[in-house]
Amino acid sequence: MSARAQTLLWLAQRASAAVLALCVIVHLATMVYAVRGGLSAAEILSRTRGSYGWFAFYALFVAAVAVHAPIGLRSVIHETLGWRGAPVNAGMLAIGMALALWGLRAVLAVFA
Repeated sequence: MSARAQTLLWLAQRASAAVLALCVIVHLATMVYAVRGGLSAAEILSRTRGSYGWFAFYALFVAAVAVHAPIGLRSVIHETLGWRGAPVNAGMLAIGMALALWGLRAVLAVFA
């Protein structure tokens, strides 16, 4: 893999980590606020239904996971098993796409 491609993966990993950190903080703070306010899971879900803001937030969360996890897993596989090349890259692309699809399915279930 070229140095440029490695650099872009490094940047994507760091950028997605920053987005994930922000999303985790917002998610946890919102959940703590809602639960301490006495809301049940059903009441929380009723408030997220049809909310485009929460849809966008959680879609961004899913996108960050779908980028971050496969890049990190690719590095772990390379460092521990020594595997590299097109098959590993294709596998990580498939994992990223699966994470994106499963995550968006969950987001749609909370939204719809």
